[in-house]
Amino acid sequence: MASTPRRTSGGLFEGLYRVIMRCNSVYVTFIIPGAFLGEWAVDYGVHRLWEYSNIGKRYEDIPVLGQRPTDE
Repeated sequence: MASTPRRTSGGLFEGLYRVIMRCNSVYVTFIIPGAFLGEWAVDYGVHRLWEYSNIGKRYEDIPVLGQRPTDE
């Protein structure tokens, strides 16, 4: 008896590919919000990294010349 090869359902990426690429409207709908979310995430991350590495060096952190800082 010859066994027939079975087609597996595939992995996670193949399943996502089938869902996202099934038609052009689904693909475009997935890409546009993904681009906005990706841009927001990168912008937020870079901003946080910049703030973290420049603590005490920003213009707002420098006291005005000739004035003593007030401890209130």
